[in-house]
Amino acid sequence: MMSDQHLPARIQVIDRAAALLDAIARYPEPVSLKILAAESGLHPSTTHRILASLIQNRLVEKDSAGHYRLGLRLLQLGVRLHANVDVRAIARPVMEALRDQLGETINLTIREGDAVVYIEKVTPNRMIHVQQLVGSRAPLHVTAVGKLMLGAAGEAAIQAYAQRTNLPAYTRNTITTVARLRAECEESIARGYALDDEEAELDVGCIGVLLYDSTGKVSAGLSVSAPIERRRLEWTDDLVAAAERISAQLGYQPLTRDVADD
Repeated sequence: MMSDQHLPARIQVIDRAAALLDAIARYPEPVSLKILAAESGLHPSTTHRILASLIQNRLVEKDSAGHYRLGLRLLQLGVRLHANVDVRAIARPVMEALRDQLGETINLTIREGDAVVYIEKVTPNRMIHVQQLVGSRAPLHVTAVGKLMLGAAGEAAIQAYAQRTNLPAYTRNTITTVARLRAECEESIARGYALDDEEAELDVGCIGVLLYDSTGKVSAGLSVSAPIERRRLEWTDDLVAAAERISAQLGYQPLTRDVADD
């Protein structure tokens, strides 16, 4: 048995930072400094100092109300599925092939709370193309993939999302009523793809599909973005095929219908 003197030395500030990250992770919404200090047992000034360093390293983010949530860097480091499969590493070659095929920007997104987060992109070698920044966010209801994620979560989840966010408009085309959002999400799930018709940004259109992991759950979203005048619905088949290739590599096995007995 290893004696105490042979145990690796603990580094206090790292232990405290880990305690704060654990405390933030326990709450579904951003957390106040007061709560985090109480949860970790640290003095508020110490808590504030450590959180400031975590923010500088993008491990924590601070919202407009001064509350704290886990940061994008943690999310990016944690985008690993079962058996340590990295969805970005798997998706990128397929995304690059699809970009070369369609000549437009291809995006990989995941859901974080009420937003999609762009975790990977590949862009075409042409002067005018849609530019999505890795790490940027967009509300679920204004994106093609976001509508599918809401639809996959079910009617109650769509209703709750609408109540939480009040469906703010980003363009004149943004869906701003729960009835229309519900119908759009359900229709998108039924057909297997969703559209963004200049709902997040004028003059930009998008087609999105879902990716699934080995458990059959939604893992991420794959989308193609283009100036609206260039977007073609014929791309849908290629996008769906690319998503199926990625999902298969993530271990997803779609249910096959058993042949009915005579």
